[in-house]
Formats: sequence, structure tokens, C-alpha cells
Amino acid sequence: MAKPRHSRFPQRKPPSSQLLRAVLLIFGFVVLIFLVLGVFSFPSSSGGSSKANDLSSILRKSAERSGLGRDGDRGEQWVELISWEPRAFVYHNFLSENECKYLIEIAEPHMHKSTVVDSATGKSKDSRVRTSSGTFLKRGRDKIIRDIEKRIADFTFIPAEHGEGLQILHYEVGQKYEPHYDYFVDEYSTKNGGQRIATILISDVEEGGETVFPAAKGNFSAVPWWNELSDCGKEGLSVKPKMGDALLFWSMKPDGVLDESSLHGGCPVIKGNKWSSTKWLRVHEYKI
Repeated sequence: MAKPRHSRFPQRKPPSSQLLRAVLLIFGFVVLIFLVLGVFSFPSSSGGSSKANDLSSILRKSAERSGLGRDGDRGEQWVELISWEPRAFVYHNFLSENECKYLIEIAEPHMHKSTVVDSATGKSKDSRVRTSSGTFLKRGRDKIIRDIEKRIADFTFIPAEHGEGLQILHYEVGQKYEPHYDYFVDEYSTKNGGQRIATILISDVEEGGETVFPAAKGNFSAVPWWNELSDCGKEGLSVKPKMGDALLFWSMKPDGVLDESSLHGGCPVIKGNKWSSTKWLRVHEYKI
């Protein structure tokens, strides 16, 4: 009787480590799909969510671990995606009401007519495109200012030393700021700290005074607050001012190219007084 023949090269079972890698790869791919569908989806206004374009529970949990969540004075905080072109986000309840009032209180005695940067010389000049009044608060001037600047650094991942001083602005009824760029086109203005890379804007007003991005890419009328906007606010993608909320937008793309879609303006105030705080962030350390 013939003996059964065996292959000289018997089949080997794949090592357990290879099976583990395959399982992890498949699992990671599935998780990635869920992340893409969840994080970058835009909930419809009919979905029962009160926070349109909320960046999902994943971002919120991450934010809570880094200090967001709930604060006795600030209430619930969350980050809302507004636009990818330009990159713009709103950090709700970034400042408490007391912090907002403090900034106004220390700035009000020192207000003067706002100016713009002369692109030819890099120096300040008067202009009818900007009709507000304002003043600068020196970086790190007191503990409250330092706490706010630390919060900005944590939010943007840009060191506090790269920021200019907080600028406090006041707009009365009819006052505005025509669409403009925050980045510079002259060499003089970039000698200290380099180019402006991002802007944090915190403002409040009863009616009007929206921050409008006329060159933004997207369906402007799809935002849930469309019917609450002024005529000026409907000329682009707009964010309504709300006390304590911080609007972050980037003037440069991730590859370092200046972002022309970051063109923005301040719509005329229709009712009440608009107070805002602006922090410009530079590529390099800004020396004071």
C-alpha cells in the first residue's frame, strides 16, 4: 500500500502578528470613515441640533480635556466650524461676561480714531474705510490679559509671544470697516514678527456689525442665522457678534500661501454699540 505523499513545502499558518496587523488595519479604516462622516458633516437645521455645523462630539470631548467644557463664569464652550475657505471657526463662550466688561473698562479712557496701514510705507494713516475708535492693550499687562492670551495660544497652537497686543475697538451706529485683508503686502510691516497668520475677533452688538467674508467659498444662505443678517451681512459668509464668542480665521493657508478668501469686513452697526477685541498672530515672535 502506497504511503500518502506529503509536500516538501507544507503550508504555514500566517503569524499571529500579521493577523493582528490586518485586523487593526481594517478597524482603522472603518474608524476613519466614521470620523470623516461625523467630523466634517454639516447638520441640517431640521435635525434638532441647536448648534449648526458643530464639530461633533469627538472634537468636543477633546476640547473638554484641554480646558473647554463648562466654566462657572463662561458656561458651556464648544468650537463650531464656519468655513474651510477661509479656515474659520467660532469658539463659543471664549470669554466670560466679566472679562468682556473688564476689557471695555480699561480701554474706554484711551480710545482714539482707528487707522489703517499704508501699504506703501507700512505706517498708520486715517481712512474712511475704517470709522471706529480703538486702542491697544499691551501684551501681558496684567493677570486677566495674560490668562486671555494663554487661552488664545491654547486654542490656536500659536505661542502667546507671537501675538500683538489686544486691540479694543468701538463702533457706533453707522460705523463700519470695509472689506480688507489682515496680512501685509509691504516689507516694513513684517520686519517684526513676520506675516500675520491668523486673527482672533471677539465682539458684541444688538443689530448689524457682522463680520462678513465676501470672498469665502460656500452657500452663504444655508447658514441657520441667514434671516437675522443685515443686508451687508448677506453679501458673503457672515458671523453675527455675540458677547464672549471668539471668531478665529486664518490669513494664510497651511502651505504658507496668503489666503485671498480671508477678505473680510465689519458691517455697519444698525442698533446699539459694537465692542470688539482683536488679536493678530504672527508667524514669528512679535517683540514689544
